[in-house]
Amino acid sequence: MSRAIVKAKRELSASAVFANWQEQLDSAPQILVGLSGGLDSSVLLSLVCEVVAAEKITAVHINHGLSPNADHWQQQSAEFCRSLGVRLHAESVTVLEVGGGLESAARDARYTVFEKLIVEEGILLLGHHADDQVETVLYRLLRGSGPKGLAGIPVTRPLGHGKLLRPLLDWPKIALENWASRKQLRWIEDESNQQDRFDRNYLRRRVVPALAERWPDYIQGVTRSAQHSHEADQLAESVAWTDLEDLDVRPERAGLSLSLTKFNQLESLRQRNLLRYWPTFYRLAALGPNLVDEVLNSLVSAREDSEPKVVRAEIQLCRYRDRLYLLNLSGRPKMADDVCLFWHADELLVLPDGTHLSAERVRGEGLRIDDVSQLSLRFRQGGERCQPAGRDRSNSLKKLLQEYALEPWWRERIPLFYIEEQLVAVGDLWVCQGWQCGADEEGLKITWQTNSL
Repeated sequence: MSRAIVKAKRELSASAVFANWQEQLDSAPQILVGLSGGLDSSVLLSLVCEVVAAEKITAVHINHGLSPNADHWQQQSAEFCRSLGVRLHAESVTVLEVGGGLESAARDARYTVFEKLIVEEGILLLGHHADDQVETVLYRLLRGSGPKGLAGIPVTRPLGHGKLLRPLLDWPKIALENWASRKQLRWIEDESNQQDRFDRNYLRRRVVPALAERWPDYIQGVTRSAQHSHEADQLAESVAWTDLEDLDVRPERAGLSLSLTKFNQLESLRQRNLLRYWPTFYRLAALGPNLVDEVLNSLVSAREDSEPKVVRAEIQLCRYRDRLYLLNLSGRPKMADDVCLFWHADELLVLPDGTHLSAERVRGEGLRIDDVSQLSLRFRQGGERCQPAGRDRSNSLKKLLQEYALEPWWRERIPLFYIEEQLVAVGDLWVCQGWQCGADEEGLKITWQTNSL
């Protein structure tokens, strides 16, 4: 499918595209190229074959099954790869439209495959170009994105065990079309690209042509704005890091916490900035404006004796006493009351909620027990009492957990250790009276661990 060559400001070539990336391509143990069969990916695969040996390249074609022509596109991609001497990994996926729309679901399905395939230090090349960048910035502008979103598509970012690279991002689509015409490439035209019901198609077909007619250099202008937004985002992130260093951050079970007293000393703008970026420092998604408002209004401004929380997908923000907690509690079901497990303490035990237990033999501390096969563990059912070692009387487990400042969200999950029907230890918080080992005795030191951020 060739087109008449239209003049572009600079001519596309493999040497120009990969000038800054050649060394990384040469040293990479694996080079994957996303290949839909369309213009962008076909040009990219042809270009990379000019600077990297074909046997080192694997094209990856994802069959979404959303078009009646999907199998034909896969077949044409296979023929194209054969003509270049490149391996093809073709994989069919199931696209489930949930919440974010069909385009977002298809993207998630693709990236799941990409992350599965990429090896340590491998590189995935994708064919996004400057026109894609313009559409992305405009789309995010209309959705009210901040500097991070308006920075547009990054040239490179981590992906799984390797990284993603978009070497065509500085090149306009017309340059790709001219190159494809000179090389007489054939490519696939996805019929869904003509459907204005998709937001990006509407921008591409209706909005961008009007901008180009009025402002011929619109690509350069939007790209500059994206770069300014990227710099503003980096500055805001740097400020958040600096502020975080003064907030007494400490590791917690399944996350971290910071001092609310010190947080409240920040001016409002810096509080909002810190809350937005805090999850991103641990490879979690940034908090949007609505969630930042909810944290400030529901958590930070709540009564000191309250125990509010804000939940978003994989993360949970909680307040307890004078601390604000950022936790990753995804996939941690509440423990069943009737669970009873036996643990020999000589190997790691993963509990149903994802926390795990380990133990070591130490002298002069820990649980006095000769036969660990007698040790069983259960979880709170209510009404338990205990006398911690060194205390003169027993108390309810509920009051003791409050006294030991165990956060409320862990109180139903903490493992309780029994010998026969007697409670002998509570998690790794304390050993019960009469079960502590003496100074010259060997004891079992238990550690109750969670996967921290």
